[in-house]
Amino acid sequence: MKDKIKIVTLDTPNCDITKYINNLLELEEFSEFERINSKKLDFSRSIKGLSEGKYDVIAMTGQQLHGKELDMLQYECHVSGAITPKRPNMLLISENKIGYQPKSAIILCDYKIIRRQLRRTRSDLRVLSTEAYQSICNLEKKYSNEFERVAWMEEERKIGKIDGFITSKEIFEKLKLDGRRHTLLPDPKNGGDYHFLPIPYSDLIILLTRKSSPKSLIKRITEKEGETIWWIQNQIIGSLGNEELSNISILVRHRKVKSLMEEAEKYKDLTMEQACHDSEGEVLDSEVHVEIKMEKISKNGKRTVGIHRIIPYSKFEFATISLIRDWEVMLREVSQDVPKDSYYDNSATAFIDLDE
Repeated sequence: MKDKIKIVTLDTPNCDITKYINNLLELEEFSEFERINSKKLDFSRSIKGLSEGKYDVIAMTGQQLHGKELDMLQYECHVSGAITPKRPNMLLISENKIGYQPKSAIILCDYKIIRRQLRRTRSDLRVLSTEAYQSICNLEKKYSNEFERVAWMEEERKIGKIDGFITSKEIFEKLKLDGRRHTLLPDPKNGGDYHFLPIPYSDLIILLTRKSSPKSLIKRITEKEGETIWWIQNQIIGSLGNEELSNISILVRHRKVKSLMEEAEKYKDLTMEQACHDSEGEVLDSEVHVEIKMEKISKNGKRTVGIHRIIPYSKFEFATISLIRDWEVMLREVSQDVPKDSYYDNSATAFIDLDE
């Protein structure tokens, strides 16, 4: 009897990988796979077990691997596949949508970039981290995990001390919260409306194998769009520290030409429309395109630096390297003080402070 392919899953509160893999393994076509109980395993133990042949595949989030790629390479392992994010957008749990929140409404959020996105949307909101909120209210609440923290925020919302909070759909469903939820979507309903790009690696599942393992090992589990998302995000933000990573939002996805053309027509966006034509003006309807959006936002939400590219799939690797260079130039220019053209000019500070 042929040995089964052993998969270890490393869950996070925001991404239940075990549930996803178990649903896959229920299908007959995945009968040669076997999931290993991994409740007591962490990254260090699982990567060592993978290297020694105890397991064949590790399924984990891209965020869990960030900053640990050197450890992975030391064990002769690599990322050989990825699964497309299914629910990358966070939720606002509140009775009101963002646009209908009362003035000075208190919203709790522990993601720095989302706090800044909310302030950009409504400058009159009081958007606080749970730590800042507890400090203001002289509370000393301790939590053993993310679920307890979100459950406490829900209690604060129900008794009227706060107006809402931010969490993931995974936690919302596991705690069976009954409050109204509003998804923070990356695409504005109308041109110029507020939007919320996902946090880095949001809901992105990656698959680690030994370098000596055949590519066919995970061929049926991995997804082309997921692989594209992982490769691009790893190239752009893989070398960033956690502090810098916390103030960046990024969206990578595959787009069909038809949907791009419809969006360009809706918003009268000539640049987007031109991205769907070749040098002779013919529509490239046979090839999938890759869309990349990335933003940095000032602390008060009033200044945004962003980049948006739409690239044919066949050219996305070269285009990503070009994007990285352009992004670095943009950040350097907008973070410098503006020089005077003459001594009559008033001095001008930098457009955005990247260190705040």
